[in-house]
Amino acid sequence: MDKVLAMREKRAALWENAKAFLEEHTHDGRLSAEDAKTYEQMEQEVLALGKDIERMERQAILDAQLLQPTTTPITNTPNGSVGAEKTGRASDAYREAMLRALRSKFQRVDNELIEGTDASGGYLVPEEYDHRLIDVLHEENVLRPLATTITTSGEHKINIAATKPAASWIEEGAPLTFGDATFDQIVLDAHKLHVAVKVTEELLYDNAFNLENYLIEQFGKALGNAEEDAFLNGDGTHKPKGLLISAKTSVTTAAADLKADELVTLVYSLKRPYRKNAAFIVNDQTLASIRKLKDANGAYFWQPSYQMGEPDRLLGYPVYSSAYMPAIAAGKTVIAFGDYSYYNIGDRGTRALQELKELFAGNGMVGYVMKERVDGKLVLEEAVQTLKMKG
Repeated sequence: MDKVLAMREKRAALWENAKAFLEEHTHDGRLSAEDAKTYEQMEQEVLALGKDIERMERQAILDAQLLQPTTTPITNTPNGSVGAEKTGRASDAYREAMLRALRSKFQRVDNELIEGTDASGGYLVPEEYDHRLIDVLHEENVLRPLATTITTSGEHKINIAATKPAASWIEEGAPLTFGDATFDQIVLDAHKLHVAVKVTEELLYDNAFNLENYLIEQFGKALGNAEEDAFLNGDGTHKPKGLLISAKTSVTTAAADLKADELVTLVYSLKRPYRKNAAFIVNDQTLASIRKLKDANGAYFWQPSYQMGEPDRLLGYPVYSSAYMPAIAAGKTVIAFGDYSYYNIGDRGTRALQELKELFAGNGMVGYVMKERVDGKLVLEEAVQTLKMKG
């Protein structure tokens, strides 16, 4: 900046000299040709110096900008969490306290776990366990990813329109008429589901054994299987009301085996708005029979997926298989087709974990039990249609 200031002073001095020269050599408002040439040179020198000053000022501004830090300095400890510190079940301290309790067969219960006790003496699982368990449930339970999941803290009521509005034509100036709207109510309750997992004492005390992953995987698989069975076949008594119990049977086969035309009829028995997100759910045995069906041109109805993560398709719709769908047999409902987002799953509260103290003590095993409360209902029966085998 000192150099720029010196150049500014030099330019000011040159300009004063140019003005003095102009005043001294001007006669009757005119300059001689030689004096005009000299003045123009002096003026050009002032202008050139001004451009040099502007260039150096721009350079100084850019230098100042480039010296500014490009990132916010790190003020927290390396590998530390960014943002608000997690508390309660979401904290690392709670998760570590839970692991210590598991390995000590709940002989050591740190203060962090006290805030996570439930009414039956168990301990609420850490938030990270819950998220990972939900991931396993989604992998093991075919219906959970397709359904609508709601977390509830109490009885959850869902209002469903029992009558649908209808438009009508009227004459110009005629009075408008309106029908009374009525509503049905679906209630999501909470049914208790529990599962026990056994671990040998040797593995329990082996720090190299990943106890967390083992328990989450085993609990997730067992709960997922029980949920899937109930979400499909449950009678609603002390368990969720299953999809096959609530959905309408729109097609009954004419014989003891499936026909391609019956699948087409099933698809178009579902109303058009629900076909947009519809999918099939079948048993593997039923799937084997479907894969052999051909159209009139000899082409298979089945469309295998060529992209990872994408389900196979039948008549253009995704196909999912479940071991809990009934196999082909007389009088059995073997295919479901519809928009399963209308099946609502209500997860009540948080899952809890506790030790089974005496149950496996005699054989060197330690038992843990996980409990959850869940319900499921199809809130709109017409959203799913089923195919039933001839009785």
